[in-house]
Amino acid sequence: MKRSLLLPLALLLAAMPSPPARSAPPPDAGGEGSPGQAPAARKARLLAHWKLTKDGRDASGNGNHGIPHAVRFATAEHRKSAQFDGRQSWLEVPPSPSLRLGTGDFTLAAWVRLPAEAEQDDVFGDIVSRFDPATRRGFNFRISLNAGVTTSQANARTVHFGIDDGRLEPHWTDHGRPGEAVLIFGLATHDGELYAATCEPEPGRAGRVYRFGGGTNWVDCGPPAPCNAVSALAEFQGALYAGVSRYRLAGSALPESPNTNAGGKVFRYRGGQAWEDCGPLPGSETVGGLVVYRGQLYASALYPPAGFFRFEGGRRWTALPTPGRRVLALCVYDGQLFASSYDEAHVFRFDGTGWTDCGQVGPLENTQTYSFAIYEGRLCVGTWKTGRVYGYRGDHNWEDLGRLGGELEVMGMLVHNGMLYAGSLPLAEVYRLDRPGNWRPVGRLDQTPKVTYRRAWTMSEFQGRLFCGTLPGGRVFSLEAGRNVTHDRALSPGWHHLAARRGGGRLALYLDGQRVAVSARFDSAPYDLALAQPLKIGFGPNDYFRGSLRDLRLYDAALTERRIAGLAR
Repeated sequence: MKRSLLLPLALLLAAMPSPPARSAPPPDAGGEGSPGQAPAARKARLLAHWKLTKDGRDASGNGNHGIPHAVRFATAEHRKSAQFDGRQSWLEVPPSPSLRLGTGDFTLAAWVRLPAEAEQDDVFGDIVSRFDPATRRGFNFRISLNAGVTTSQANARTVHFGIDDGRLEPHWTDHGRPGEAVLIFGLATHDGELYAATCEPEPGRAGRVYRFGGGTNWVDCGPPAPCNAVSALAEFQGALYAGVSRYRLAGSALPESPNTNAGGKVFRYRGGQAWEDCGPLPGSETVGGLVVYRGQLYASALYPPAGFFRFEGGRRWTALPTPGRRVLALCVYDGQLFASSYDEAHVFRFDGTGWTDCGQVGPLENTQTYSFAIYEGRLCVGTWKTGRVYGYRGDHNWEDLGRLGGELEVMGMLVHNGMLYAGSLPLAEVYRLDRPGNWRPVGRLDQTPKVTYRRAWTMSEFQGRLFCGTLPGGRVFSLEAGRNVTHDRALSPGWHHLAARRGGGRLALYLDGQRVAVSARFDSAPYDLALAQPLKIGFGPNDYFRGSLRDLRLYDAALTERRIAGLAR
């Protein structure tokens, strides 16, 4: 289990201008010829340069040395780097006048290595962050892997960069209803697009997948099968996979669907409205969850009998042992696959060969566990019927993180720009964890009258925004906390150069020297990032970093694209 971060610092920031660096790079030539281009030219000063080849020392001359915590430094000449285990490795950089970013432009750049897909057994976590959750102020730069949200793997190795100063409450945008959905069963970002999986129970309808076209426009990608629901989405080996089910709407206190076609199959998306049948799950008529673990795709069964399956390619699935209970939502954390259950409020973990019971989550009044999220290095799970979120502190040891208002059930959860958000039932409200035990409501998304239950069921992050799908309105909503930019394509394993830039009233991301994402223009001046918190390398609001880092640089200006391309070479 990851160690909690309990290292308060007594250092305070001095309110003074940043001192000049002793070793400064040549000035950049700016200009605003394109949306991602830096503003007018000025000399960019190197505030910190952590080479990370043998220690955490700062080579800029500003003395911003990092204090390593369980970081291992590789010694081979051709691959010198800092190696982070995803569980406890990070570097702590104490606050200093030269790191007081304030309202100014800045650029972060680093070489980043992700492990091979066969080693994907944890989320990838934060590259570098400086963020105060109490005030929602700071910046976050991470690689996202959001699984178990609720049945879908919502983001796979996408890159996020965000800033916030906590001044404004985000507001929701209604993106309409895909098709005739009553439930947005899954949301997933894949290959630069956002996809929504639906339950459409009316006569002559079937569960479908839709691609977000902007605004309230949804492009029909077709029904993979004739049953009433597409119940799970996940990206695997560069393709989008969808699991299908016959959803029993009585479980949401709605009339049952006249469509009685069975599901229990998984399909691979081929573009347009074409789907390739990847075979049935043995002995199951439903798909509960999908997740990638150690380079293989796993699935669970939504309804009894309990089922857990591994994809072997083609149309072949192997039925694996279960822990004697249904396993539903699936996620990876600390080297193992974790699963929720509808049969009792337990969580189970799978190490590749067998299951371990992680114990009852909360009081016996809880009878089901739902969505997962990784927040501040800890696995979090939502429950029915106390409407509470719990943090994993080891098997049979769950910490109560508080109740979402008066709600009964916690469903989709996601970390967005440094803060944990969670959806609920019966009012389909979304809450934000502002401080331990204090969940703040940030919007009621489904206003359908005369129904027993409304669900804020699933989430994903796309184009710098948090998206959420509902029942029974079957609509999709989004919000943006602070300002964000995301690269919505899976980052491949191996070494890449990543850069995040604030400049000219925009945020931008660069991959291997090329701009891959840029935000809309905003008023940058109010976003004051001057903080007394330490800067963290390899840790942040999401998780400890899993992979390797080297040549991490922080500049006090928005570097030009030519300069960023030069760093990538």
